[in-house]
Amino acid sequence: MRGLFVFITVISLVPFLCNSFSPENPTARRLLVLLDDFSLKSTHSIFFNSLKSRGFELEFKLADDPKLALQRYGQYLYDGLVLFSPSTESFGGGLNLEGVLDFVDSGHDLILAGGASSSDLFRNVATELGVDFDEDSSAMVIDHTNYAVSDTEGDHTLIASDNFIQSDVILGKTKIEAPILFRGVAHSLNPANSLVLNVLSASPAAYSLNPNSKSSQPPSLTGSAISLVSVVQARNNARIIISGSLDIFSNRLFSSAVQKAGSSQKYEKSGNEQFVTELSKWVFHERGHLKAVNMKHHKVEQTDEPAIYRINDDLDFSVEIYEWSGKSWVPYVADDVQVQFFLMSPYVLKTLATDQKGLYYTSFKVPDIYGVFQFKVEYQRLGYTTLSLSKQIPVRPFNHNEYERFITTAFPYYGASFTTMVGFFIFSFIFLYNSK
Repeated sequence: MRGLFVFITVISLVPFLCNSFSPENPTARRLLVLLDDFSLKSTHSIFFNSLKSRGFELEFKLADDPKLALQRYGQYLYDGLVLFSPSTESFGGGLNLEGVLDFVDSGHDLILAGGASSSDLFRNVATELGVDFDEDSSAMVIDHTNYAVSDTEGDHTLIASDNFIQSDVILGKTKIEAPILFRGVAHSLNPANSLVLNVLSASPAAYSLNPNSKSSQPPSLTGSAISLVSVVQARNNARIIISGSLDIFSNRLFSSAVQKAGSSQKYEKSGNEQFVTELSKWVFHERGHLKAVNMKHHKVEQTDEPAIYRINDDLDFSVEIYEWSGKSWVPYVADDVQVQFFLMSPYVLKTLATDQKGLYYTSFKVPDIYGVFQFKVEYQRLGYTTLSLSKQIPVRPFNHNEYERFITTAFPYYGASFTTMVGFFIFSFIFLYNSK
């Protein structure tokens, strides 16, 4: 009976395990949302409904749920993780810090949203991902110049920021007109981590400090070094959003009117909803996701791919690159895709031409060096998934019967040889018939 129970359990999980993220179908996604309190389901419902409307399956659980698990029988049950639980001191079930990092290391995506009094667990996760939050757990970002105007003076912790990254692939092609409302904690980027990127930063007048206390010490984070929202794209193409504010995802800030201090222009609605929606499309691979297929090479005027090339052969190379549009694959068009013909170092580096329909191609001559070469296409651009393809091919020298019968450059040596022979014949004739 126990064996039957295990079999039924495994069979029941098959639909979930099969419905996981695939580079061929980036939108078949299941997300686990971990909350501090189930009330966040209603206070942040606009964001969650946006994900559902785009085809995502959301499963909500408390972060300290004793049955919490990301994988079962060696298979991950979810393709993305949303951590809206900044105050949780420890996860429930078998989940821990290492489990979250392993989840990212296996190529899955993550949204990490913090706030005032974030726990050490939250800060440790963020540190491992390449950002450092202010050591003072009660500190918040304060800006007396770029705050949101309200009926009450307040403590200027509700910031109106328009210092976001100018990237169509990360934030979409539609310009965000209204400022972003932010209330939360500051973080800085680890300079040793080249994979983390600041997408929403504070103004030069901002600083991080506890607004309810007077401190004689200068703030540890100030000015543009303060990052409000950052993103990470790992080398395995896993994507991460790190926000110092959970409120930035809330219905209240989505629908709030905003007027930036010092400006007479008032917007009926903040740019939060557009900012967060576009950013979530990027983190869950609905935009900026590339794939490369049909990497081919062959000799000029031939179609079959050879098993080996000879030095100085002329060859054609091609590869197809497509981008996921959110619903289907469309041709990716760029003018900076290159191919390397690589031995110990690139012997040939060519920029590929494109037919504007996804096909990239070029022709070149095999160098006069023999060995085991590789065709390499390594494409890394801001906001796009990394493409790394390689195909190995040996290159041989000429066979003994493939050399030219007479080498043009050797004609002086040929002439010297025949001149020596003629001179010897003349000398011999004169010596034999003119001697006494």
